[in-house]
Amino acid sequence: MFSDRFYSVQDGRILITAPQASHFAKEVAGDFNPIHDPDARRFCVPGDLLFAVVLARFGLSSNMTFRFRNLLGAEVPLEFRESDNGTIEVCDEAGKVYLEVSRSGELTRDEKVIEDFTRCYVAASGKNFPHTLKPLMESRGVMFNPDRPMVMYESMSLALTHLDNPQPDLELNNADLEVAGKRGNVTLEYHLMSAGKAVGEVSKRLVLGGLREYCPDAMAGIIEEFYRLKARGTRLGMDNTGS
Repeated sequence: MFSDRFYSVQDGRILITAPQASHFAKEVAGDFNPIHDPDARRFCVPGDLLFAVVLARFGLSSNMTFRFRNLLGAEVPLEFRESDNGTIEVCDEAGKVYLEVSRSGELTRDEKVIEDFTRCYVAASGKNFPHTLKPLMESRGVMFNPDRPMVMYESMSLALTHLDNPQPDLELNNADLEVAGKRGNVTLEYHLMSAGKAVGEVSKRLVLGGLREYCPDAMAGIIEEFYRLKARGTRLGMDNTGS
C-alpha cells in the first residue's frame, strides 16, 4: 500500500516520525499547514495520514465516520483496536484515544480502490486553504491568528453508493462557517464523483482557533507565505525524486 512509507511498525505498534508525517501532508494531501512542519513547536500528525493508515489496515467501507479526539505528536507508539461491532480506536499505550472510527455496510480490501479513494479524499485538504477557508472567513469578518494559524479536523464521514469508483474526485457542494467567540466551526460537504456521476457523499468538520477580526493585509501575508512554502515543498520533492 502506498501509505506504508509514511509509518513504521515496531513491536506490533504503528510509529509515525515527524518527517514522515510532514512528507505525507505536503506530497499527498498538498497540506502546508505549519503545524505539520517537523520543527514546529506544536507539531502534530495530519489527521489525513491516520485516515489513510486506517483504510490500508482495515479496508474501505461504504459508510464510515472518523472522529478525532486528540492531537497526535511524533513517534507515539499507536495501537489500532477493533471491537466486536467493527469500531476502531487508535490509541497509545496508556489508552489515550486519538481517533475513533465507526463503519458499516459493504467492505473492500482492494488496494487499488483504497489508494484511489484515499488520494482523492486527502487531496481535498490541499484545497481547504486558501481556496475554501479564505472566502469563508472573509464573509464572516474573522480570521485565524496569522502568527499561529490553527486549523484542525474534528470529524470526517463518507457514504458511498458503491465502492469501486474509477478516477474518483471530490466536488465541493457546500461550505459553512459558524463563529462562536474565538472558535470557528467549519462544515465542508462534497459529492464524490466518478465517470461524471455522483456516487457518494463526503463531509468534513474543521475547527478554527484563535479567531480575530479579518484583516486583508494580514490574510494576504498568510496566503503569500502559503504559496512560498508550497513552492519550496514542490522543489524539495523534485530534488528528492531525482536523488
